[in-house]
Amino acid sequence: MDYISNPGTLTLAAGIACGVLLGWSLRGRYGRSGNITRLAANDVGSEASVMGESGEFKMVLVVRNDLKMGKGKVAAQCSHAAVSAYKQLHKRNPELLKQWEYCGQPKVVLKAPDEDALVELLTHAKQLGLTISLIQDAGRTQIAPGSRTVLGVGPGPGDLIDKVTGHLKLY
Repeated sequence: MDYISNPGTLTLAAGIACGVLLGWSLRGRYGRSGNITRLAANDVGSEASVMGESGEFKMVLVVRNDLKMGKGKVAAQCSHAAVSAYKQLHKRNPELLKQWEYCGQPKVVLKAPDEDALVELLTHAKQLGLTISLIQDAGRTQIAPGSRTVLGVGPGPGDLIDKVTGHLKLY
């Protein structure tokens, strides 16, 4: 019996061929092709920053350590920052977002001693053209209303983000 007379075999062969072609097509479009060489400009309209040399992308979440938030509160505030940063980058630079997703969406949580340190980090990140997300608490539970709790930096090139947050300790 030849394979042409068996519709199941023919369907399987056609499916595999389509899958291979689709895979090659998507790899060229969404894979690590090095096509992304610039970040989206930040809110203040400065020039876009050149992508870092490593080609790796990450998001950093910086938590204020002086507020003494509970673990659940920290998790919620970090989630707010991550979602906000994702939404910003989705609008401004979806190709960069795809690269971060391709890298496994790495996120690192660090600690800053106080609000002044958080503001300094924000200023430096803006100067480099990185996506930033500053979270202010609504004040319904542990923290006073309007308290700045977490700063999200990125997603963006890891070595560029490290210029802003590389000196901080893990949370």
